[in-house]
Amino acid sequence: MVSSPPLPADLQESGTSAGVTGFPAIHRTALTTLQVNLGYQCNQACSHCHVNAGPSRTERMDDATLALIPAVLAARGIGCLDLTGGAPELHPGFRGLVRAARAQGVEVIDRCNLTILSEPGQEDLATFLAEQGVTVVASLPCYLEANVDRQRGDGVFARSIAGLQRLNALGYGQPDSGLELHLVYNPQGPVLPPPQAQLEADYKRVLAAEFGIVFNQLYALANMPIQRFGAVLRASGQLEGYQALLRASHRQANLEQVMCRSLISVDWQGQLFDCDFNQQLQLPLAGGTAPNHGAAQLRDLLECDPQGTPIHVGEHCFGCTAGSGSSCGGALG
Repeated sequence: MVSSPPLPADLQESGTSAGVTGFPAIHRTALTTLQVNLGYQCNQACSHCHVNAGPSRTERMDDATLALIPAVLAARGIGCLDLTGGAPELHPGFRGLVRAARAQGVEVIDRCNLTILSEPGQEDLATFLAEQGVTVVASLPCYLEANVDRQRGDGVFARSIAGLQRLNALGYGQPDSGLELHLVYNPQGPVLPPPQAQLEADYKRVLAAEFGIVFNQLYALANMPIQRFGAVLRASGQLEGYQALLRASHRQANLEQVMCRSLISVDWQGQLFDCDFNQQLQLPLAGGTAPNHGAAQLRDLLECDPQGTPIHVGEHCFGCTAGSGSSCGGALG
């Protein structure tokens, strides 16, 4: 890959400073993952959702922006494309994008809510994912039906189990299949997730015994006090207490592994952010604080290397470094 100049000075503003939030200043290392939010439409409306996704949302990435993604992957030598939403599979360009990235040898992650596998028109989705060798990161906030349905809606647990069984039948999570299946746990409220290793063991034991389900790893993620979950906490008077818990539980060692250091997030309009959470808070990667006012865009990555640039931090960042840490890929330490 031909070396490129760093981002221009006007695209290197750090935004919220460590002095304001108390969160340490951090900078980007080599870019390895492009995380793309294809839109906010989803077949579910979960209480912990930091995106406020749901069936009524219509925001969706346009074809021109979608077409830039394979070019950016090639220009920056990015090895992983992480697709999220909403339900990213509902975007009509989802499968074409997956094929294009896989043809370049790029790993593709599908952040899947499992119930999408049984939605009308998506009956062949699981087979498509397996054929393309897509890594599936599936949300299953608990292995108990009552807890899942309370958080995500009646019947979601049963549909999620059916989805996992379908993926297992195609080889996902099976030894030596090459098809990786990871599950995501979120706490039910404003508390830190329990230790990931023990929780993973519990998930594997219960899901195997009761449903014959296997998977590779469990990612235990803290809930971010923003958007829908933040509003719930604010309404119940728990927001400040939860933010204090996250701050008090900060571990400096987790800073070395947070995903924002090697990841850039792209919203459905093609604007760049340091992570998916900053995207929802409209804290751009660089430039102004509002969309389309000098902030970095996906097309900038065709020419500019963001390595070494500061990361826009804020109070919510303690959610990634509290306790064992969690940053899209589970516990950090």
